[in-house]
Amino acid sequence: MAWKTPADFRAAVSAGAFVSTTTGICPGYAQANLIILSKDIAGDFAAFARLNPKPCPVLEEIPVGVHHSSYLAPGDDILTTIPRYRIYRHGVFTDEVTDATPFWRDDMVSFLIGCSFSFEEALLQAGLPVRHMEMGCIVPMYRSNIPTKAAGVFSGPVVVSMRPMTPDQAKQAAAITARFPGVHGDPLHIGDPQAIGIHDINKPDYGDPVEFCQGEVPVFWACGVTPQAAVNQAKPEIAISHAPGHMLVTDILNSSLIGWLPQDTGGA
Repeated sequence: MAWKTPADFRAAVSAGAFVSTTTGICPGYAQANLIILSKDIAGDFAAFARLNPKPCPVLEEIPVGVHHSSYLAPGDDILTTIPRYRIYRHGVFTDEVTDATPFWRDDMVSFLIGCSFSFEEALLQAGLPVRHMEMGCIVPMYRSNIPTKAAGVFSGPVVVSMRPMTPDQAKQAAAITARFPGVHGDPLHIGDPQAIGIHDINKPDYGDPVEFCQGEVPVFWACGVTPQAAVNQAKPEIAISHAPGHMLVTDILNSSLIGWLPQDTGGA
């Protein structure tokens, strides 16, 4: 089904009419990851994001006690407009839900983070393969051995997303995605997955495995699921996130993110 606008899509999500991956939804519009934390550690996370802008480019920070976006999805409730959410208790993933309202507390701060789905449109326009879209599944994501820079209670590994390409295609993709620093930018690694701590490419930590064609190598980008790995380490009493592959579809055009840096909003 096609929606006329992202707002129409978000309304459908809020009504319970869509609970699947948002890959390819509302072409042309950016999507965003979510992490919601209590205010006592939100400052630590903001510092963590500033130190790790590649995996954690903050597009919008929503103030304490507020769960409506004012920039990416103006006026919409971020607790109901994402198809699936994950709930973490003391760093452990305990629940996956389609409505996060019951888990909200008035002492919470929300962060919306850039998503690599935003540069996939440019990859497709260049004729490059985006295999998980071809297969109709969720992009594979892995906990790497690349460390983040710690801030306060937050630390842990960089999570990476992967798309198979030939070496020549990977070079082209790197040049294209470098134009999108606010949504993870160019790849962190191309080639041997074991070099970044991934021992079985067919067993992603999040998302689904994808097929490789002859001559292709894995291409890894920093991923907005990294905050969930940091939550595993920090073990806060409660945290709310999007479920991997299930994003907030925003009103912001992908094309507006070319050259955009997280500090450009003033809210990051």
